[in-house]
Amino acid sequence: MVRANGAVSLRELARVVQTSEVTVRRDVRALEAEGLLDRRHGGAVLPGGFTRESGFPQKSHLATAEKTAIADLAAGLVSEGEAVVVGAGTTTQELARRLARVPGLTVVTNSLLVAQALAHANRVEVVMTGGTLRGSNYALVGSGAEQSLQGLRVSRAFLSGSGLTAERGLSTSNMLSASVDRALVQAAGEVVVLADHTKLGADTMFQTVPTDVITRLVTDEPPPHDDRAETELQALADRGVQVAVAGTPSAAPERGRPEVPMPTPRRAAPQGGTHSGGHHPGNHTHPGPSGGPAGGAAPGHLRSAPAAAVPPRVADLAPRRR
Repeated sequence: MVRANGAVSLRELARVVQTSEVTVRRDVRALEAEGLLDRRHGGAVLPGGFTRESGFPQKSHLATAEKTAIADLAAGLVSEGEAVVVGAGTTTQELARRLARVPGLTVVTNSLLVAQALAHANRVEVVMTGGTLRGSNYALVGSGAEQSLQGLRVSRAFLSGSGLTAERGLSTSNMLSASVDRALVQAAGEVVVLADHTKLGADTMFQTVPTDVITRLVTDEPPPHDDRAETELQALADRGVQVAVAGTPSAAPERGRPEVPMPTPRRAAPQGGTHSGGHHPGNHTHPGPSGGPAGGAAPGHLRSAPAAAVPPRVADLAPRRR
């Protein structure tokens, strides 16, 4: 009931399960202790409505197949010789493992886990920010991290967070993490958000990336009847965000969104050295009326991810016709 409606009253829960409100209140308290619900006056809501942040050990075991599929797809956006920013998070850590295979890449990050994933990549340069270590997610935060990003320019930033809505964009539960993420965004020509379907529609306390700054969302196929995620995806597309949906072995069949073929890998243009990845502001693409990019070939195209048991799919959502 809470998943379907976003919130439910204790009275309604008691009526449905045919027990007393006292018993329901005790059960809700136990579910909150496990991080499955948040209590509100007279009821319960999904975690994410200005909720506390889970630590890395808890996050690393959530939606693992979805995060893998998202990382496979997002890695196809990166070409040889680029310079990119990768923020902290379990999904971005998965992305970093795949970026280790991209030669000539420069990765700027405030995440110890991202840096560790790239540490043994012979042809990838890793640049760490300064800052104070935040142990719950192994990220560097604070004024030292933000100051070290001043004057930096890269082609794109890959970020994740605790929640994503069309109204507020990407958000997180920690003020210091949000501040560093905003600095990472300022260093990038475009912003790619990596968020599995459980983050869609969740709204946490501190905004990191407004919706109009997000270039692309890479996510997974929401399960059947997850109306909240589906509604949020369409709302994001209506706001101009390019939406790419990665298939997973457990993904539901396509349900009405147009499917487009995977483009072939891009070849990077020859460059004289590692710099901002060859990004030009005019190369931004946006979904056209047919659901695909409305411009040339440039950074909006995806290349196919490594072969898997079930190949990833890309479904581009087009804005509704008005």
